[in-house]
Amino acid sequence: MSLDYATLDLLRQNHPAWRLLRSDHAPLVVSFLQRVFIAPNVRLMPQADLAEALEDELFALRERQGTAAFPKPALDYLNDWASPEKGWLRKFYRQGSDEAHFDMTPATEKAIAWLETLTERSFVGTESRLLTLFGLLKQMSVGSETDPQARIAELHKRRSAIDTEIARVLAGDIPLLDDTALKDRFQQFIQLARELLTDFREVEHNFRGLDRRVRERIALWNGAKGTLLEEIMGERDAIVDSDQGRSFRAFWDFLMSSNRQEELSALLDRVLSLPPIAELKPDTRTRRVHYDWLEAGEHTQRTVAQLSQQLRRFLDDHAWLENRRIMDILHGIEAKALALRESPPPAAVMSVADTGAEIELPMERPLYTPIIKPLIVDIELESGDAEMDATALYSQIVIDKVQLAGHIRHALQGRSQVTLRELCEMQPLQHGLAELVAYLQLAGDTFKAVVDEAAAETITWRRAGPDGHEHAKQAHLPRVIFVR
Repeated sequence: MSLDYATLDLLRQNHPAWRLLRSDHAPLVVSFLQRVFIAPNVRLMPQADLAEALEDELFALRERQGTAAFPKPALDYLNDWASPEKGWLRKFYRQGSDEAHFDMTPATEKAIAWLETLTERSFVGTESRLLTLFGLLKQMSVGSETDPQARIAELHKRRSAIDTEIARVLAGDIPLLDDTALKDRFQQFIQLARELLTDFREVEHNFRGLDRRVRERIALWNGAKGTLLEEIMGERDAIVDSDQGRSFRAFWDFLMSSNRQEELSALLDRVLSLPPIAELKPDTRTRRVHYDWLEAGEHTQRTVAQLSQQLRRFLDDHAWLENRRIMDILHGIEAKALALRESPPPAAVMSVADTGAEIELPMERPLYTPIIKPLIVDIELESGDAEMDATALYSQIVIDKVQLAGHIRHALQGRSQVTLRELCEMQPLQHGLAELVAYLQLAGDTFKAVVDEAAAETITWRRAGPDGHEHAKQAHLPRVIFVR
């Protein structure tokens, strides 16, 4: 990558690692995440456990620096670090769990790894790295040689060197690595082992990025489903057959061999027992670092499998139709907003068509019948709002659907079902119609939901008008019920 001025300026403004290094809270973020995630090689952590650990860290810092040092609760800091503006943590819900989980992003791990290189080292080994580079060049040269005679000549040369070394050992001349050479190679091993664990998080991040791009393509696709499937599967195959995919598969095949695992365990036990290595006081986890690789690889494999499963459900015929209906709804809202911008309506009443998902309630006798036909939502404004500001309908509003989904999950923890009106009463709408549409999208995409057309409900919210005063707004719609 070229490090020209434009590229660096773009990275400075947008890259999470650079934002972390510029942050006033960088010492807290780096020290805490390094201790909680990197040192013990933890991939995922429940919100409650991570918040408790951070609360202990903040308590200790406040004792030394005063209560004004970090005034906010631990959970507020975690949510801030996981926001799109920061991007230092990834907040998500695991399948089958109602509790939020956190994981570190690859950008954060890169920033922490770079900061570790700033500390002064008492010993800097160079020989092992030179030998590693020389060995890699030799592997590439020999491995790409197509001339059989040249390959045979190289094999004879290696056999001659081995025979010479055998003769020296038989004669009592056993060459040994000195203490400096052992420490040099061990440091190189630790660095590469840590970088390998970092690579797993980045590989998983890349697969998530691919999944997100595929979902966006599905949502915006206007052509035939068969053509879309062909393109998506082609992209999946391209990732699997890419350099990264091939390298990961070769690594995984090598590590999954029981003989290789036993050999790695024996080698680690032998090396860690050497006096020069013991003097370095290596981390106790080094003895099982190959199992850490295995756990990280299994986590990456499970993530890829879950993404594939979710994508299959996303491409299911029923889900496909629902997604298309949702996009039609959003396009309709955009069209209405543009129409209002051009010529505001004489009456402050508008209708938004939405679709309820055909989902069965987990009851022996359903109380409500899921519907397929359009759900009509009437948005009514108080009198006096007919001269409303049309810019409010097409101004940019960011709806945090993750927060809304968490609100739904929290409400369903102590009950089997909850209505949309109850959700809006527990947590009033902050962004009006846009937030209401987001709830309806979650009802058809993420959660089990049903619509009871026999019962109508009214959802109200308050928004500031052009005159600066708050006005009440209402939405009349059939009862929408979220169920566990």
